[in-house]
Amino acid sequence: SWGAWSGVNTPPIPAPSSGCKTSERKSRGGKAETWSRGAAKEKTLECGQIVWGLAFSAWPAAEDGDTDPACAVGLPCLVLATGLNDGQIKVWEVQTGHLLFSLLGHQDVVRDLSFAPNGSPILVSASRDKTLRVWDLSRDVLFPSGDTFLPSPGRQVQVLSGHVQWVYCCSISPDCSMLCSAAGEKSALLWSMRSYTLIRRLEGHQSSVVSCDFSPDSALLVTASYDACVIMWDPYTGEQLRTLRHVPLHSTLDSSSEIHTSSLRSVCFSPEGLYLATVADDRLLRIWALELRSPVAFAPMTNGLCCMYFPHGGFIATGTRDGHVQFWTAPRVLSSLKHLCRKALRTFLTTYQVLALPIPRKLKEFLTYRTF
Repeated sequence: SWGAWSGVNTPPIPAPSSGCKTSERKSRGGKAETWSRGAAKEKTLECGQIVWGLAFSAWPAAEDGDTDPACAVGLPCLVLATGLNDGQIKVWEVQTGHLLFSLLGHQDVVRDLSFAPNGSPILVSASRDKTLRVWDLSRDVLFPSGDTFLPSPGRQVQVLSGHVQWVYCCSISPDCSMLCSAAGEKSALLWSMRSYTLIRRLEGHQSSVVSCDFSPDSALLVTASYDACVIMWDPYTGEQLRTLRHVPLHSTLDSSSEIHTSSLRSVCFSPEGLYLATVADDRLLRIWALELRSPVAFAPMTNGLCCMYFPHGGFIATGTRDGHVQFWTAPRVLSSLKHLCRKALRTFLTTYQVLALPIPRKLKEFLTYRTF
């Protein structure tokens, strides 16, 4: 298992004068040393810049000994892409800490990164330069060099322009057909990952959209905004299905202070697609069930900025402005057979394809999440 942390207000590690290095340190303390048979080690990737965005992916296996030596022949690499303050993206091989290559093109901070979930070597980056860029990290891409073509992973495929503010967030749908991006604007943009063209603007928020996420079956999209609302969309039709409003909760945890409705910072789906987690400036982490309009659980937290479910469910990680990552136990659920069937069908059927099926209307409404 691997984890990655980054600092926002200050560099995560001391910045070297030039280049990037990997350093290892033995952990101190008895508990740390019990994590493995030998002494546990901390690995640090020294990027020399503030790290704003992180994304993990498996890089395709090398086919011969002439490719990068960081990965064993015939075995895929676990890679980590880091978005830096100067607009660079550095791609690292996690096991060795070897810098594979740098991606150059952005003119400002790279704020977020998203790998294609299907394992293809496609990376999307979001930046304060108001653009998104699509990168192909394939090993066999030929890059022109003079009169010849040389293998060079890290080819820029497309620049997506359409935002007029900094781009904060990008999310690729699990079926890899769509990309959603959120900037300091009242609308989110939905792009085609096949043609790299704008599909539609999702308009409905009253303030800046700052976070977005697709459901595991790609049938739903949620966006979070400073207007304290989460909107649930059908990404295929652009229809608003539900709005979750972050009204004040009467908490007895701190009776001396009043909790007000305030800006949302992050939203994410649970792995089975039945819950949402949200972080807002009212000092609460909320967990929502899809079929309800009020949270089913909440926890007090301060300075929250982001949240993410553990891939297998059961836990939520939250990041804060003061440099902490906190872990929370999340409700576990046994998915109903109905939901499992819906999830399986919606993985490969669009809303329009479901509506065209010769089945009862109520079943169509269930399959398209018009009823829960």
